[in-house]
Amino acid sequence: MKETRLGEFEEVILLIVGILGDDAYALRVADEFETQTNRAVSIGAVHSSLNRLSEKGFLTSAMGQSSPERGGRRKRIYTITASGRSVLDDARSLRLSLYNQYPGFMVEFVGS
Repeated sequence: MKETRLGEFEEVILLIVGILGDDAYALRVADEFETQTNRAVSIGAVHSSLNRLSEKGFLTSAMGQSSPERGGRRKRIYTITASGRSVLDDARSLRLSLYNQYPGFMVEFVGS
């Protein structure tokens, strides 16, 4: 049976792929991770996470067009699948439920 849970790092990587859309390739994902979290990340860790998320069925990937700024090399572009969106929704629901149960937080989530 495939693993259907996300670790924190995988969850953030999956969200970043969604944020980046058609620009979601490994180096860009790593840069955005550092920008969003103020934490350093190795490109190897990002590649490993993208591969795991693909194996779990949460991402698909395809080779993009070649670009002059990469010397004609093509980028592997990642896209969230319906399963990926579903697992993110489940993770968000769980976190909001837990925060709502903790007396120290009053969480109102707009758009839910």
